[in-house]
Amino acid sequence: MAFSFLSRFRIRDDLQREFVALAREMEVLSRQEPGTLHYKFFRLSEPGMFAVHESFVDEAADEAHMAYDHNKALIEKIVGCMDGSYERELLFDLDAEMEGQAR
Repeated sequence: MAFSFLSRFRIRDDLQREFVALAREMEVLSRQEPGTLHYKFFRLSEPGMFAVHESFVDEAADEAHMAYDHNKALIEKIVGCMDGSYERELLFDLDAEMEGQAR
């Protein structure tokens, strides 16, 4: 079962263009990372709100993603664009509960 989640957050109005550039860079870099299944940012309907859907082969691949040198500075800059913190929701495969794998 993949380790997947959706994070929602607000980006400061004056930093949205910078954020979008950083997010696009992160999407491109994530394609080269072993263990990354899906990594995509989205703009939400509420003004200033964004989300990122991340999916990795396992939790260790997510930890590796955050630890890569090419991501450390990007993550710091992205967090610097946020207005407040973020909300992270774990996502589970539909069959996970039936298989006893839901956390």
